Amino acid sequence: MLLGLVGLTTITSCSEDFPGNVESDNFTDLKEIRIVNAGPAGDQVLEGEIDELTKTIKFPQLDTLSDLQNVKFEAVLSDGAKLEKDVFALPYTTGETQKEVYLKVVNSPRFKEYKAIVRYNVVLRGINLETTEVYDYSLNPFGNPMYPSFATANTRGTGFDGNYVLVAERSGVGLHLLEVAKLKQNIVEPILLNTEGVTGGTFPYSMAAQINGHSYVANLSGPLKIYHWANPSDKPDVIANIALGDFGLTARHGDALSVDLDNNGNGFAYTMSGDGNIIRVKITNYKDGSDVTVIKPRINYEQWGHYSHIKGTEDYMISGHSQVPSLANNAGSLQYTLGANTLPRSISDIKIFTFNDQRYLLGITVPRNAPTVGASLYIYNITKGETIVDALTALDQSAVEGKNAPYVFTYTLTATVNGNPGTQAGYHIVKDENGKDSKLMIYGATTTGGFAIIEFDAHENEL
Repeated sequence: MLLGLVGLTTITSCSEDFPGNVESDNFTDLKEIRIVNAGPAGDQVLEGEIDELTKTIKFPQLDTLSDLQNVKFEAVLSDGAKLEKDVFALPYTTGETQKEVYLKVVNSPRFKEYKAIVRYNVVLRGINLETTEVYDYSLNPFGNPMYPSFATANTRGTGFDGNYVLVAERSGVGLHLLEVAKLKQNIVEPILLNTEGVTGGTFPYSMAAQINGHSYVANLSGPLKIYHWANPSDKPDVIANIALGDFGLTARHGDALSVDLDNNGNGFAYTMSGDGNIIRVKITNYKDGSDVTVIKPRINYEQWGHYSHIKGTEDYMISGHSQVPSLANNAGSLQYTLGANTLPRSISDIKIFTFNDQRYLLGITVPRNAPTVGASLYIYNITKGETIVDALTALDQSAVEGKNAPYVFTYTLTATVNGNPGTQAGYHIVKDENGKDSKLMIYGATTTGGFAIIEFDAHENEL
């Protein structure tokens, strides 16, 4: 009974603070809407498509040679109603695809607002967000049930290369692959990896990376071992067996693993530690490890950090849940550090890549501590700027008034906090028969939260 009284009191209080409905016969119906001065000569008419449910209006593409400082709207409205403003400046900036303006229909004392989406007549590049397909095995309620291997903290390391997901489950099913083509059909058939000779460490396997059909796994150190499989049924190659004491290291390694290789299997593996030291291992021909080196950036990204190569450059992104990401070289020298409020707090495993002539930044939040709640994938368009430093500078500048920089896509795996920050992001680009970017696949996984694969088509450059 007391609860009912409290609710009643609240309703009464609100009625005193806000005016009630105003009775009036002055309607604000928007029946038709058009842009009447489109085109270089200002003689083209673009009819708008009105969605009353969402209060949005979409127009055909507007020629960028139109008088964009004086775009004029004309409407058919209820008797007595008018547009509060019918001329807008909609200047075009290179790289933009559309502008949004709000049209207010007024017929005092009533009014109604619509969001008008004005698209420019330009070739679209990059991701076509209207083609998004989600294959979800996480705690997101709109997908499949969470993949059981993530039910406990036994799975902290995973990998993804577009064709397979690699799951390093410390018990249960164990170390295994999942075929992406089957996951898309809701078929889950684990492919076990041969673990003959995989021994030692706090856990014999803990972290994982999957690249070009090759599987990599690291134990939780003592000594640190990194294994390689070209075929899951084969006995693995030991590409690194590192006695930490030989390098003056005492903190454990193996809580995260970053492996970046080219199409010939040449590159580096990185694993970090809580004291800021990073072990770098050179990899040749996918299976040969050499040149173990210890590097230490001036920022400590802790043992769960990631070191990701930006293909086509000499640059890397280094990131971890406790620090803002930085641009670095393969020796750990930091070249640029993002602003503290540019990206969501705890975002990590940053990847930068180019898809269909647009440059993107991908990351995932690590759900370890408040105020970051949950693990979410984010994609940012960072095409502006000739260099990566230019692009990151522009990204910093887009974060205004205490708000993060605007993203183009986000997806949440889980909304809960987890003390075990085993969280990974990944991407894969599918080419068509002519070698052009056709599809973008992104991947995210987190301990006790599951994983998801999300696929986008490329804009076909025809509208």
